[in-house]
Amino acid sequence: MRIWGVTGTNGKTTVTWMTAEFMGAAYLTTVEANTLKRRFSTGYTTPPLAQLEEIFAEMEANGAKDCVMEVSSHAIHQNRTGATVFAGGAFTNLSEDHLDYHKTMEEYFRVKLSFAEKIASQHAAANGAASADAGRKDFPPFVVCTDGGYGREMLDAAGRFALNVIPVSFRNPRFDLSGFRLAGDYNKSNVLVAAALAEASGVPHGDIQRMIPLLRPRWGRLEPVAADCDADVYVDYAHTPDGLEKVLAAARGFTRGRLWVVFGAGGDRDRKKRPLMGDACARLADRLVVTSDNPRSEDPEAIIAEVMAGVGGRGGVETIPDRREAIFTALRGAKRGDTVLVCGKGHETYQEIKGVKHPFDDRETVRAFRR
Repeated sequence: MRIWGVTGTNGKTTVTWMTAEFMGAAYLTTVEANTLKRRFSTGYTTPPLAQLEEIFAEMEANGAKDCVMEVSSHAIHQNRTGATVFAGGAFTNLSEDHLDYHKTMEEYFRVKLSFAEKIASQHAAANGAASADAGRKDFPPFVVCTDGGYGREMLDAAGRFALNVIPVSFRNPRFDLSGFRLAGDYNKSNVLVAAALAEASGVPHGDIQRMIPLLRPRWGRLEPVAADCDADVYVDYAHTPDGLEKVLAAARGFTRGRLWVVFGAGGDRDRKKRPLMGDACARLADRLVVTSDNPRSEDPEAIIAEVMAGVGGRGGVETIPDRREAIFTALRGAKRGDTVLVCGKGHETYQEIKGVKHPFDDRETVRAFRR
């Protein structure tokens, strides 16, 4: 079974399932694992090695020829994939996140780059060392999106390894995206990364092209949710400054009236990004409701205060720590032509408070609203 790894700050889940769709492959994502005969949650973006090996064995027993998986920066740094050999990989982007762990963006980038180096080293160990300039088509493919943060840097740095580095950009697409249904330039980037990796794996260009218009939003990635209100409502997983900017910009593109945003920052995670998230939302939203995400061990009010430091004195902003009431407030206030975007938790079905995971699904909360 060939294994393909997708890394980056944002877009890993979307790129992984799209690539698996194009390949007809098994997959491992933050949301679920699919062994072709069973779907389940591992509780991780990239599971620990022992669990990973069990999942691979099940996939192979089910006849999987390929597996596409998310590879997080924590997993790379902790070597969770062990001796797993990757046939190739992809890099989506890099932006402010996980600096509680990596400390600096330079170190965060270095860890991501080491994944590309690992793929090249594995190939060299199996096939003999070769010049990085010779026969690149015979090297493992490594797709790099140049649209997002650190894309150009990754393109240059990964090009020093024995890899077939494939740059992609929505500004110069190799596939026709006129029938593509997922909103936002960032999703154009995502599908092009997936398409390039699938094509490099051997899937014919025409087969990929025919599947692109069939893809639909899922797993709380700008997922439309029916609500008892006049506005259009979407749930999205965006939980970084860059992710929020991109999804809000996408929503701007199809919103006729006002753009309402409900979001909060998670507790016990990178605190530096909180005011940056507040700034991004306050700049791009017409109405903003700052609430709780997963406060974990922290005081929700304290987290909100750090988010609000980035909001400054901008108007149209209110704070409601209770997430359910925050969502209902936006739904009550939104009118026909408005868009309500509930961000941060996406596919998650719980809210973690003081070590306890309480049932909470943004999508179900939206559906439960009555005007």
